[in-house]
Amino acid sequence: MTVQAPAKINIGLHILPKRSDGFHNLESVFTTVNLCDTIQTTLTNQKGVCSVECKEMVLPAENTITASYKAFCVLTGYDGGCNVKVTKRIPSGGGLGGGSSNASSFIQSMNILCGTQLSAVQLNQIAGFVGSDVYFFTNALIAGADPFNGKNFGAYVTGRGENVEQISMPENLNILLVFPGVQVSTKEAYSLADEHGLNCNIFGKSFFEQQLESSSWNLVNDFTVPVVKKFPAIAEALLSLKNCGADYAEMSGSGATVFGVFRNRKNAVEAQKKLSVIWKTVLC
Repeated sequence: MTVQAPAKINIGLHILPKRSDGFHNLESVFTTVNLCDTIQTTLTNQKGVCSVECKEMVLPAENTITASYKAFCVLTGYDGGCNVKVTKRIPSGGGLGGGSSNASSFIQSMNILCGTQLSAVQLNQIAGFVGSDVYFFTNALIAGADPFNGKNFGAYVTGRGENVEQISMPENLNILLVFPGVQVSTKEAYSLADEHGLNCNIFGKSFFEQQLESSSWNLVNDFTVPVVKKFPAIAEALLSLKNCGADYAEMSGSGATVFGVFRNRKNAVEAQKKLSVIWKTVLC
């Protein structure tokens, strides 16, 4: 079975102090975009073996797909093996949720291939064992997200990521992704944010929805200021997007990918032509 695993961006991201379990609470608007990895899953007779192949990058032996496989086997009792071929287009360490999206798409492929008919609750149960962003991608797939055909999934996400409430996203957004050429680990980004200081106030779903409905967005990513201080290339990419006329520009997640939102497609195309001379870009 071959499926597409979409990336996501964060339009505004608010980090709250660390919880007793070591995770931070957050609130953010997530939306899928049509930059996707390809996940090809084949069942095998090798009991207890999940082999993962990826030509574009070296994956660690223990990764989000192997973690998903173990959780799937525990929940369903499946004891067969599988081979997974990953074609990477979503950069690692880019704040786009590539590993989490791969995991979610793999879980749902296994569910179909094995005929296990897992419920939404069970799919989210597996997501909880793998990673915080897997919840969002799991709900996006359940809702029928299909970024290639203009069916992006937007949600207001809270908690460590487990609370996913679908919201309406503005239509006809042209999103230009820019990759500054640096990688930022999530662990390091949270450490930098903690050192910088966090705002304990929760803004709420209505605040984000009102911002998205307005003509000028004022949503910030709490990771941006502390991360940019250590990685100035990100600041340079953000400034370039703004200078190219982006209606809104921010960093996605914990970085390092930045994006510009253009309501005019022509302006987005012109910005891509200019910025592609310096950085790798993708227009969604």
